[in-house]
Amino acid sequence: MDFRNAVAKKVEEVTGLDLETVTKLVEIPPQEDMGDFAFPCFALAKTMHKAPNMIASDLSSDERLSAPWLSKVEAKGPYLNFFVDRGAFAKEVLSEVLKEGTAYGASKEGDGKTVVVEYSSPNIAKPFHVGHAFTTILGHSLSRIYEKLGYKVVRMNHLGDYGTQFGKLITAYRLWGDEAALEKDPITELLRIYVKFHEEEKNDPSLTDSARENFKKLEDGCAEEVALWKKFRDVSLVVFNQLYDRMGVSFDNYNGESYYAKMADQVVSMLKEKNLLVESEGAQVVDLEEFGVPPCIILKSDGTTIYGTRDIAAILYRDENYHFDKNIYVVGIPQALHFKQVFSVLKKAGYECADKCEHVGFGLVKFKDMKFSTRDGNIVLLEELLDESVAKTYELIKANAEARNSDMSDEELRAIAEKVGLGAVVYTYVKAGRERDIIFSWDTMLDFEGDTAPYLIYTYARTKSILRKAAEQGIVPADSDSELLLNLKGDEEFACVKAIADLPEAIKKAAGSNEPFMVSRAVSGIARAYNRFYNNCSILSGDDESLKKARLALCKCVCDSIELGTYLLGISVVEQM
Repeated sequence: MDFRNAVAKKVEEVTGLDLETVTKLVEIPPQEDMGDFAFPCFALAKTMHKAPNMIASDLSSDERLSAPWLSKVEAKGPYLNFFVDRGAFAKEVLSEVLKEGTAYGASKEGDGKTVVVEYSSPNIAKPFHVGHAFTTILGHSLSRIYEKLGYKVVRMNHLGDYGTQFGKLITAYRLWGDEAALEKDPITELLRIYVKFHEEEKNDPSLTDSARENFKKLEDGCAEEVALWKKFRDVSLVVFNQLYDRMGVSFDNYNGESYYAKMADQVVSMLKEKNLLVESEGAQVVDLEEFGVPPCIILKSDGTTIYGTRDIAAILYRDENYHFDKNIYVVGIPQALHFKQVFSVLKKAGYECADKCEHVGFGLVKFKDMKFSTRDGNIVLLEELLDESVAKTYELIKANAEARNSDMSDEELRAIAEKVGLGAVVYTYVKAGRERDIIFSWDTMLDFEGDTAPYLIYTYARTKSILRKAAEQGIVPADSDSELLLNLKGDEEFACVKAIADLPEAIKKAAGSNEPFMVSRAVSGIARAYNRFYNNCSILSGDDESLKKARLALCKCVCDSIELGTYLLGISVVEQM
């Protein structure tokens, strides 16, 4: 039962307003003593010709607002406040979770619709650093969120495998490349020669000419240059996929810039046919003044295409092959203007798919007193960050295990540390709005009592431990049809149930705004509410067996909700810590 919708239907019945309008107006009061839902009566003042306060007072006594699942309806100023019956609310919410488990919150809103999500998209032959993690983690989470709502999701990894940098790499490899080093540690070797090229280029302009010539040969399909390009691409993907596997990330398509480069001529021809190309300082551009953005370059003055042309080709390819309802680009905020230009070109050219494209921007990743530059070799590798997080987590849980005289093996502790350590990094990227910059702090990330993945995972593990102890004592949680769930009426119990009830709506909001933090906020709220319940209420002690079973059912629902929420964020839970 959707209680918010049920309240809206009651208001619709007594006011005559349409359900859609009422639903939008129904609020969650800021304080518990104001009820669980509230309807502001300002919208009725004109039609009822009364002050909102009087309208609320009159409606509060209308018998049509009564229902078994409502304990009372009262007026407070211009608001009509609804108080749900706690027992009925608990039974309704928890019964659904007990029946569906981690399938809770699933929706059919995306049935028959396709969402293309482009994310990660690293540059071939360059290290995968902490900045790349932002797009990877956000895109991975959004993909799972959309799938939860019933959409068919196509995960696209638009590899940066084309451009003048490959001419530079070919020149650098021929001059300074080490075959053995490339086989052993490809990214490190490719980064070494890439950085060296830029150092040497400052004093040797002939290197620039050589790189330009090699890229031209690559574009022309010359065998030697294509073979080297393919080698750089293949060895890079091996390294990237090892990292993706570790993080549980996968893709349906790895078509990179090189794939769409061959389609760029078709884009140019199409724009010429539509008379949209104009000359500007020797280049061919599309004027976008009517959209309030600068012209989009399609052909440079030397007649070559740029990545904007290739992005247009990619959108047309995706529209033709996937017939997408949404085409989402999880790319940093600095690229916002680029995507406005690309989408505007398509709109001006008359393509309906332009309105289905969305740029999902995100902020920067920072460490104190450090800036990133691949060219200078000044980067923080994601793999090294993950390793350090896992190592620090291992030390924490090992010390905790020793303090508790735990019998867990070192192998088990390390397996737990891997999941918790990776989760700590992932959660750092999704705990707040995506446009906010991230500043890494180990003390914050690994705090087992803060707004962190370790806190969520520990809450899950501790709750699982309670359920195991109950099973050992022969105490079975109340099932989904049990009337025992009506006993969950206490403040802490009710707060926990309300937090669980908020999760499905949070998932929908996360998709609607492309903000995974809506889910992280909801699952964090569940964990906080549960821990207050845990610290203030007895679960396994006492003589009231009925209450024990009801509270154990609540524990089970908390576990399923946390497991669901963390999964949508790209985080794994553990059964014990």
